Amino acid sequence: MASDSISRPPACYSIAPWMSVRNGARAVEFYKAAFRAVESDRLADSTGAVVAKLSVGGAVFWVSGESPENVDSGPELVGGGTLRMIVPDPDAAFARALKAGASEIFPVGEEHGWRLGRVVDPFGLHWEIGHEIID
Repeated sequence: MASDSISRPPACYSIAPWMSVRNGARAVEFYKAAFRAVESDRLADSTGAVVAKLSVGGAVFWVSGESPENVDSGPELVGGGTLRMIVPDPDAAFARALKAGASEIFPVGEEHGWRLGRVVDPFGLHWEIGHEIID
């Protein structure tokens, strides 16, 4: 018996952060070195401004440089925001981030069921790098 409805796969949700930073092109290169990000799309203009789509282990995020639309209209964040990057080997990922130019906020350690450390990148964004500890 044929159905009149279209079969659809289960809903899948995702959030892909878009970060606007000073010197977006340099930021893209930092994320590639620090986090082994893969660049899958890039728009650039004659001034060197970029918008790039990056991913780490399939997790997508976007990076762009400053533009007139986002200079004075950013969110009202208290203490900025933090991105949590879940990786199989937080110690190695943390070390790569430091080597690429990030600064340590707190070292990788175990607390509250996570193996986790935090860095701040050269553009002021905080990254928690870790994974949940499963017994």
